[in-house]
Amino acid sequence: MSVTSVHKDFDTRTLTLIADFDAPTERVWHLWADPRQLERWWGTEDYPATVVEHDLTVGGSVIYFMTGPTGEKGYGWWRITSVNPPKSLEFVDGFANEDGTPVADGPTTTMQVQLTEDDGHTRMRVRSIYSSREHMEEIDRLGATELFAQSIAKMDALLAD
Repeated sequence: MSVTSVHKDFDTRTLTLIADFDAPTERVWHLWADPRQLERWWGTEDYPATVVEHDLTVGGSVIYFMTGPTGEKGYGWWRITSVNPPKSLEFVDGFANEDGTPVADGPTTTMQVQLTEDDGHTRMRVRSIYSSREHMEEIDRLGATELFAQSIAKMDALLAD
């Protein structure tokens, strides 16, 4: 499995996930930059993602929904705050209404993605900074931390294609 460590720090409201891939940085970046590739790993087997808008430029957004086993949909959005292809991406992630607009007063998570390459191998560091300790505790209680690690692990199969 590509995920080599997951560190939770409730005092600083951060989750840091490290994954190592046997692929160059450009290829790993493509899994974030191509909406069809993103759909194949963002989300779990039970809640796959569908990306309806994808603009990885500063100020741009990504709008998506995840469809559950009985057809229910959960919507989300990203607001891109920094991008430096193929090395880094930062965005704010939150819950969305059906039209893709952010849920008013909904909790958010700032996501910082860093990709570094060494001899054709890529280390990906994803740091999640939660808007409150309560939000982080709720996400953790729901098992989302483990589900995110499972989603990241799906990248291995895509990189092997």
